[in-house]
Amino acid sequence: MTQTLESLIRRTEAMQGIRGIVHTMKTLSAINRYPYEQAARAINDWRETILDGLQAFAKTHGALTQSEDARALPVIVAFGSDQGLCGNYNEIVAQTLVTHLATRGQHIILCIGAEMQDAIQGAGLKTERALMTPASVDGLGRVVSHLVTRIDAVRAAHPQGITVMLAFTERMAHGQQTAVLRQVLPLAPDVTKTLSDRQWTSRSLPYFDMAPTAILSALMRHYLFANLFYACAEALVTENSARFARMQQAEKTLMISLTNWPQRPAPQDSQQLPKSCWM
Repeated sequence: MTQTLESLIRRTEAMQGIRGIVHTMKTLSAINRYPYEQAARAINDWRETILDGLQAFAKTHGALTQSEDARALPVIVAFGSDQGLCGNYNEIVAQTLVTHLATRGQHIILCIGAEMQDAIQGAGLKTERALMTPASVDGLGRVVSHLVTRIDAVRAAHPQGITVMLAFTERMAHGQQTAVLRQVLPLAPDVTKTLSDRQWTSRSLPYFDMAPTAILSALMRHYLFANLFYACAEALVTENSARFARMQQAEKTLMISLTNWPQRPAPQDSQQLPKSCWM
């Protein structure tokens, strides 16, 4: 179909405008990713400190053995995205939950992000009211504190106990990402085995002047908080990474399109113009 010069100019300008928006989104994704990455690294260091405390507790009071009651209510916290432009980010986590809960009975799913809630409900699972995703690093602690309070309320309402699992997207090697399910409570077998196998490096033996139950309760609460905080920060890192990759791909596609786009025709030589143009 024949296109006029004006329509070609309008379409070229529109594509250049879209390219500017894509470039801005790519830059924002790169900028936003760094603070969450720093937060995930810092909380992971704190988690290691809590594990040192659990190791000291096991050294003093014996090995940590936590058995999962078959009647325990599964509580899953799913971390998603609310901003879009990051592909099927939420759907991948939702499908992971569907596979995990296929043979399970009653459960509770707590969502971070309204789009994550829509993806899970679209997959046929029921969820509770979703919490908003943090708008900045400062909001991570607020969201995690709400989650800890909600989990405490669920545990108080179920005397038979609960299990807590986190569903989020985690970074892999070479810039890849994958959806993971991580058990937090009770302590996963690999965590208890690691604690029992670790060597006590200090020349001093650990000593506590508090009741063992109070110490273990405080350590487990901090352990829960640290894992929730890490999952929330890591989910936001991978979200921005996914958005950055897609914006980079879109920018490359637009560059190719603009390169191959018909160029504006050169103006005709004045000697070849019709005589009427000079009248």
